[in-house]
Amino acid sequence: MNEQIAKFCEILNRFNKIHNLTNYKNLDSVIKDSLSGAKFITNDPKIAIDVGSGAGFPAIFLAMYFENCQWHLFEPNFKKSSFLTCVKLNLGLKNIAIHSKKIEKDIKFKADLITSRALMRADLLLKICNGFFDENTLFILYKGSNAHNEIQNLKAKKIEIHQEKNRNFIILNGVKNG
Repeated sequence: MNEQIAKFCEILNRFNKIHNLTNYKNLDSVIKDSLSGAKFITNDPKIAIDVGSGAGFPAIFLAMYFENCQWHLFEPNFKKSSFLTCVKLNLGLKNIAIHSKKIEKDIKFKADLITSRALMRADLLLKICNGFFDENTLFILYKGSNAHNEIQNLKAKKIEIHQEKNRNFIILNGVKNG
């Protein structure tokens, strides 16, 4: 995995010189942050979705870690989805499918796990993911300081917030499609 991470950093640095995908100077902390969500994945997922994958945080690293899970990365920005495709091919990540579109524009399929990192408010994310989850789907949302406000109107059997340094993880289980 360390070799894949080093190769990812090399590819991102090359792309950043031309396309300015991200402003991160030190990727170690953002990679560690991406992988820190893995400890909340308790449902042995076979199919996972990452919404708004951007430059691959956290999805690329979670896909490296959970090799037996098929990851669907939704990224409508063409330069970012092109980058993700390049990473997938260069790192040999056969368990990743890149969707160059918004999730709400795709054919519905059920995921065991849905992740997203600082894309939009949690209630709006659940709305655009409607049809991609059932009550057994686990959500792991990488959030900032506003996480406590985002859970106020959510309806799920289990809602938790775990704080680690500047990161808040919203963990949802038992969300009903609405």
